[in-house]
Amino acid sequence: MKIRTLFLLIIVAAIAAFATLNWNAFMTPTTLSLGFATVQAPLGLIMLGLLVFLTGLFLVFVVYLQTSVLLETRRHTRELQANKELANQAEASRFTELRGFLEAELKRQADLDAESREALLARLDQLDRDLRAMVEESTNTLSAYIGELEDRVEKGTS
Repeated sequence: MKIRTLFLLIIVAAIAAFATLNWNAFMTPTTLSLGFATVQAPLGLIMLGLLVFLTGLFLVFVVYLQTSVLLETRRHTRELQANKELANQAEASRFTELRGFLEAELKRQADLDAESREALLARLDQLDRDLRAMVEESTNTLSAYIGELEDRVEKGTS
């Protein structure tokens, strides 16, 4: 039990004990002025009744405040849950968008890689053809020189 609640219960018990011990004084009639008239009534009983009435109003007010706070808390909880769901959906859509972007970029990179590979292979084929042509030309030139040398050697030996 909270200290405040315990303190209030002790005060209520003390008032009840005081009223019980002094019940005869509470019930003694007294002349009371209402402003426009005077009446004979027990002042203690009237004051005790006002205390009970104000305590009841206080309890009703406390219950009203707790109920309104509870309802407000539930409303805020629902709003927070809705905002959390919206944030999760936005995050999921960002991830989907990022995935699509990454897939497109990877495809573009793969296409560029394929184009580069094709260009490199075409260039290597061209260089291979050029090299073969140069080797063939060199072989033909070398064969011609050898043929010339053989002719000179034959002319020189004959």
